[in-house]
Amino acid sequence: MTVVVAGGFLGAAAREAVEQALPTARGGFPAATFAINVCGAFILGALLEALVRAGDDSGWRRRTRLMAGTGFCGAFTTYSTFAVETVQLVRAGRLGTAILYGLATVVTGLLATTAGIGVAGSGRRRRAARLPVDPDIDVDGAR
Repeated sequence: MTVVVAGGFLGAAAREAVEQALPTARGGFPAATFAINVCGAFILGALLEALVRAGDDSGWRRRTRLMAGTGFCGAFTTYSTFAVETVQLVRAGRLGTAILYGLATVVTGLLATTAGIGVAGSGRRRRAARLPVDPDIDVDGAR
């Protein structure tokens, strides 16, 4: 539980820093929330793929998943702000911007997650390709 709180503290602080760095003009495209959610999707995809490839969900892998995935990414990304900003755009008469924001967030988030998974998976494949082949060891490293 403590690792989730620590990760959440860091994630919320990082989100606030991005929100301060990229303020949104009233009725404008919410670039900060968009960037936060897309980056968070990439990070979570890469993190979970790397952890799955590293072994079972125990020990340091479980603590890392809880701190970085549940804590950091959970506090960093923000569906609720995305939803509120979309409604605010509609209420401000910016229907086109609201639709663009909604579609861009969902589609780009899916692409970012897929890219994160691909990056984490390709790093593992590149390392494995450099290792000498030992016919007495199977692909999981067991003899």
